[in-house]
Amino acid sequence: MRKPVIVGNWKMNKTVSEAKELLEAIKKSDLDSEVEAGVCVPAIDLCAASKILDDGVVKFGGQNMYFEESGAFTGEISPLMLTDIKADYVILGHSERRDIFGEDDKLINEKVLSAFDHDLTPILCCGESLEEREADKQEEKVKAQIEADLKDVSEDDVKKLIIAYEPIWAIGTGKTASSDDAEAMCAFIRNLIAELYSKEASEAVRIQYGGSVKPANVKELMAKENIDGALVGGASLKAEDFAALVNHRK
Repeated sequence: MRKPVIVGNWKMNKTVSEAKELLEAIKKSDLDSEVEAGVCVPAIDLCAASKILDDGVVKFGGQNMYFEESGAFTGEISPLMLTDIKADYVILGHSERRDIFGEDDKLINEKVLSAFDHDLTPILCCGESLEEREADKQEEKVKAQIEADLKDVSEDDVKKLIIAYEPIWAIGTGKTASSDDAEAMCAFIRNLIAELYSKEASEAVRIQYGGSVKPANVKELMAKENIDGALVGGASLKAEDFAALVNHRK
């Protein structure tokens, strides 16, 4: 049985003082222990997250990392920097990293391999643009991303992976893929993992939906067979909304 996983992606929000306040509020929330809860915070807030979430009830992680352990890579953070503060996750391949900062699948693949090498759980993002959806090329796009991003990744590691399906046209727009559309793509991804690896691997990997998830629609999404969780943007920036997402079964 796959454990549901709700992770907040704060994106470029919350100063250190604001982050501490929100993290303390989240820590005090009464959260469903049968749902894995986590937050991925800006790099500057990671140390605060490590200190405040030290009991492990709510996990935390970075929003990005470089694949090298150290070196002349100004502005980047390394896997060792994340593991040193006991981070759990790292988001990789988010559409904003791909589209705004030009990250390609080769680079994302190197990051995924590095994350696993350092016992970090990658939250690997994939998804299509509105143009690709309207041209009925969403499966083609997602398949190409996953095949390239998981190159040389072992089956044992894939079983620990979290995949976040985020249709680009639904991120921060207020638009949400219908629960049926989201389920169809998550089922496609699970079948793809079975083809690339095995049925066992496909049953183990957790697949999130991301794209304007909020307390009002989370129950419908989470009721679907192949949706194991959500990667949440704006609704994770308020403790009460984040708690409502984690407690979607109550």
